[in-house]
Amino acid sequence: MLPVLNPLLHSELRLAIISTLISLEQADFVYLRKQTGATAGNLSVQIDKLQKAGYIAVEKSFRGKMPCTICRITQEGVDAFEQYVEALKEYIVK
Repeated sequence: MLPVLNPLLHSELRLAIISTLISLEQADFVYLRKQTGATAGNLSVQIDKLQKAGYIAVEKSFRGKMPCTICRITQEGVDAFEQYVEALKEYIVK
């Protein structure tokens, strides 16, 4: 029987966010928006979902008068990503 894929990470945009953060450990909102091609509103919603799941930590501050949102992957996010990749391997091998 094939493993269940984590529905939170099975979303293309959320997977793109986690995949970016897994290699960088942290990235700001503007960088993530450019990398994913997402709209600011959609990216914000997906970041919130990942944060509520404990997969990323979000720090909001200001650079001068400009808002700055930094996202960092948590250990829980790393673990979830690794489990997701292992589950996908099961699909590929079968």
